[in-house]
Amino acid sequence: MARRTMSLLPYCSSRVFSVELNGTPFYFSTQEKHGGEEVPRVFRENNGRCYSLLVCSSDRIKRAKFYGELKDKLLTHLPPECHLSPMSSFLPHVKGSLFKGYFLKDNSESSSPTERLLRDLTQRDPVLVCSYLRGASGGVWTQHLWSDGDNHTMQMSKDSYVVPAEAPENHPSTLNIINSDVFYSFEEAYEVLQKCGDIIPEARAVLELLPSRAEARRKPDFPVIVIEGLDATGKTTLTESLRDALGASLLRSPPHCLSPMRACFDREPPLIRRAFYALGNYITAEQIGQEGMKGPVIVDRFWHSTAAYAIATAVGGPVCNLPEEGSEVYCWPSDLLQPSLVVCLTLDPEERRRRLRDRGQGKTEEEQELDHNQLFRLKVEAAYQRISGPACVTVDASPPADQVLQQVLLLIRGKCHL
Repeated sequence: MARRTMSLLPYCSSRVFSVELNGTPFYFSTQEKHGGEEVPRVFRENNGRCYSLLVCSSDRIKRAKFYGELKDKLLTHLPPECHLSPMSSFLPHVKGSLFKGYFLKDNSESSSPTERLLRDLTQRDPVLVCSYLRGASGGVWTQHLWSDGDNHTMQMSKDSYVVPAEAPENHPSTLNIINSDVFYSFEEAYEVLQKCGDIIPEARAVLELLPSRAEARRKPDFPVIVIEGLDATGKTTLTESLRDALGASLLRSPPHCLSPMRACFDREPPLIRRAFYALGNYITAEQIGQEGMKGPVIVDRFWHSTAAYAIATAVGGPVCNLPEEGSEVYCWPSDLLQPSLVVCLTLDPEERRRRLRDRGQGKTEEEQELDHNQLFRLKVEAAYQRISGPACVTVDASPPADQVLQQVLLLIRGKCHL
């Protein structure tokens, strides 16, 4: 497996490796000669054995599925003295170059159980395994790539010395956001679900519901107003009130026709899950085009939510790790209908949590994350505000519902001339 996967890990000496310890990434790289560099942070004060596992299949569906299963496989079969940390490898500034995996510290008495499992992985699965060996003096570490077909490690052309690397300008996960975490065209999302047809029966059902690309772009005669915001900010109340006040149609994204499939796709890895929700926006766009020929259309969530949640989930760490405002990751898909106005409701976090408690409804994993992770909430809100074409207009949802309605109606009349 290593010989087959090695071709998928080009320019190994140019790659940077990132290991997350307690949510903080630490970076290292490899080189043929050692120039007296200090030991990378991830290897300091380490008396055990270290390994890295990177999922490197050229088939990104297979890669996504296996990565989603790998952690459970490792936690189930590794000795309890082993500690796993998230890991990635990437080429700086090269889009699509990120491979994900895990960094393993093994403090067990014997290496045999761990290495037996890792050898099994290299035989059958799309995973590249490296071991890290400490020199006799303790001040030098080397990286060794495992070969397939034998029980020993295989060195690179020469010993690869492990040295510290500078943190990249942007969080490495941003290299793989485009058309992996966020989809920017019908074709890209369609391709993912089409390839899933043989392994996920529900994918075929979704494909049968899809409109033509022309239908997803068709601009209606009447205005389209999208209401965005986190759960419990009052979107449902506002959208229903706007429907009644304007005599408008009310649509929701993802559309009702996808409801039977949501539980299935919410269990899938991000690549597949995001493609599902992206295609849901194109189905909603077709519905908007049809309803918008008869009158105004109000939409409860649309592409802003799909993109904001995906970006906030993909990018680890603080808000500053998000792509900067103006980045292409925030650009609206060119083949998706653009709303006339997007209103984003905001609410004090404590008040939003109180409303969620009062509702007592089931929530998705990402919505549960919002409840207890302030950092994730801040990243979602920041991503909302950075999306362009069109941008969100923020409205404070803390006043009584009738006051919020009047404020939004003023915005609609000013922007959409209703």
